[in-house]
Amino acid sequence: MTAARKAAAIATAGVVPLALTVFTAAPAAAHGSMTDPVSRVAACFQEGPEAPKSAACKALVRAGGTQPLYDWNEVNIANAAGRSKEIIPDGKLCSAGNAKYKGLDLPRTDWPAARLSAGKHTFRYRATAPHRGSFELYVTKASYDPAKPLKWSDLEQRPFAKVTDPKLVSGSYEFSGTVPARSGRHLVYSIWQRSNSPEAFYTCSDVVFGAGKSAVAPAAAAPSEKDIAAGARKSTVEHHGHGDLGGGAEGPSAMGGAAKPVAATGESLAETGGDGSGAWYAVGGAAAIALGAGTLFVAARRRAATNS
Repeated sequence: MTAARKAAAIATAGVVPLALTVFTAAPAAAHGSMTDPVSRVAACFQEGPEAPKSAACKALVRAGGTQPLYDWNEVNIANAAGRSKEIIPDGKLCSAGNAKYKGLDLPRTDWPAARLSAGKHTFRYRATAPHRGSFELYVTKASYDPAKPLKWSDLEQRPFAKVTDPKLVSGSYEFSGTVPARSGRHLVYSIWQRSNSPEAFYTCSDVVFGAGKSAVAPAAAAPSEKDIAAGARKSTVEHHGHGDLGGGAEGPSAMGGAAKPVAATGESLAETGGDGSGAWYAVGGAAAIALGAGTLFVAARRRAATNS
């Protein structure tokens, strides 16, 4: 093999990893949804996207089809950057202004609901892709009317629960908060703002306090791991447990199975998460290899031309 051909082969070997790295280096998006109290989208997914049982979930499918339910863990804004209240318009809080999820914004008094009581409560947020970030939970005011479109002014001004990088337990973030006293039908609104990305996720969870006529609505149930695994086949959203897995920690299995052991230090996945910068170091390394190979190729060609 001539020197020129050898150089070309080396250049190719350097360029191929670079191309592959560029396509795989972009930081993965986070995904998830509230499961205790279960979010509106997750409750309807659990009923079955193709044949939901409740009238409200049927109306959701009529409004936007079944795909929003298969993609139950993707109600997000990619560039929220802590500006949720500025960029999500009134009446579109549950969909986060995303037309794909417009059925979630339907003002109804019969959404499947979970029972909730005032006082301390442990909240769970199923994370199919864990990432560092903060959670804020808001509850509707006593004057809330579920028959009207949800506005920011319907929520209490301050979150009743706020936590940064909560522990991840068996694939779900768990954290505590003290629920204010309410009666009848209300709504818990969550914002999950990533700290290593401007992306944020949103959920609306319909809840009922106490007994009475308002408690007649269908009971909401969270998706089972079996249902999550089955539904992932028709989802357009990643379900691979990817995310910030630094510090030697391992995430939950691809289809919602048991999580692998976390690092011996006991750190949570959220706490050990990286910022995706390693991917760009990989791009730089591949680029350096390609540049060096290209330089060698040019030098070889010049020598060949001189010798001839």
